[in-house]
Amino acid sequence: MAEYAALISKAVPFLLVLFRIAGMFIFAPLLSSSVMPRKIKALMVMMMAAALFPMVPLPALNVESLDMVTLTPMLAAEAVIGLAMGVISTIPLISLEMAGVIMGQQMGFGLARVYNPELEFDADLMGQLFFYIGAGAFMAMGGLETLFITLADTFTRVPVGLGAARDVPVDLILNVLSSGFQLAMRVAAPVGCMMFLLDIAFGVMAKTMPQLNVMSVGFTVKILAGLGIGAFSIYSIGSVAGDELQGTLRIVMDWASHLGTPESFVASPGP
Repeated sequence: MAEYAALISKAVPFLLVLFRIAGMFIFAPLLSSSVMPRKIKALMVMMMAAALFPMVPLPALNVESLDMVTLTPMLAAEAVIGLAMGVISTIPLISLEMAGVIMGQQMGFGLARVYNPELEFDADLMGQLFFYIGAGAFMAMGGLETLFITLADTFTRVPVGLGAARDVPVDLILNVLSSGFQLAMRVAAPVGCMMFLLDIAFGVMAKTMPQLNVMSVGFTVKILAGLGIGAFSIYSIGSVAGDELQGTLRIVMDWASHLGTPESFVASPGP
């Protein structure tokens, strides 16, 4: 009986640690990919929880008084912390995909859609390209390592079982969403402006030279011009996207450093 009580006293805190880590795997870049088998994800969560648990400060929890009614809100509060980190960090990648979709629609790639296993829906070719470029940049700058280290640091800020609804950074997520929308518009702006100028030129040609099949000619010209402008501006796009990714990771770290403090933290996202 004593061994059973000792096991329960450790099992409940371990379960709380497990849920905080599992929350990050729901939306975090690459970790949430459906390409990774669920068994592998579950194994990674278990391994990370087992590695962190001996170093996590455990508060004095009255385990014997806990039941499903009282334990469920605690598990949800733990998962919200990891979930918020995953949502904030994945917004720039979704914004890059949005920029690629806008560019692809302007260039005429709207019909050439393929299944994106990362996001589990059909995606534009350009959108998928920009998403994977952003994911590669995220990996290259140590994004996953930063998320893991920051998540481990949250256990010293908010011990397991002491999370609350106020830990949900709603205002911060809205600010990062706004910054992500701006990122998508900035990345798609060069190709969008070029397509607008080409539409004006083709409109003038259609009026002055009606014998010319503008639709067939314009389709090829738009694709070539869009790819050319995209390739020409790839350096500036990489700079803007890299600054946004780094800024988002800084926001996640700053939010985690203020976690558990009474004052609210609302950062201004972006570089």
